[in-house]
Amino acid sequence: MTPPPLHGPSGPANPQKARKGFARIWHAGGYSLAGLRAGWHEKAFRQEALAAAVLLPASLWIGNSWVEVALLAGSVWLVMVVELLNTGIESAIDRVGPEWHALSKRAKDMGSAAVLMSLLLCAAIWGTALYQKVFNG
Repeated sequence: MTPPPLHGPSGPANPQKARKGFARIWHAGGYSLAGLRAGWHEKAFRQEALAAAVLLPASLWIGNSWVEVALLAGSVWLVMVVELLNTGIESAIDRVGPEWHALSKRAKDMGSAAVLMSLLLCAAIWGTALYQKVFNG
């Protein structure tokens, strides 16, 4: 199967591909902000972002070194990244069509599993750090 052309008769199919330097970075930043705004409309992402507003500052108090703070904060950040990716997968599948399809279900289930795994990792890191803080001072 031949991929669709990147350039049509009137230029590139995606104007972002033709941009260079700072203009490309500027526009890419705008797309990223649009993605964050779109993510904010997802209840799960809002919940995770609100939890992050508490957990990210708490990582400075709980962590005893920059490595521990980075692990605590990074695990929270990872959950939000994976949630955004999962939302992107779900949106792409929903755009294809509303009918049920085994591959669509599989893609959505795997995205959901990725979120679960990131949440379990985050909980394990935070649980271990809190245990160390409480019982080993």
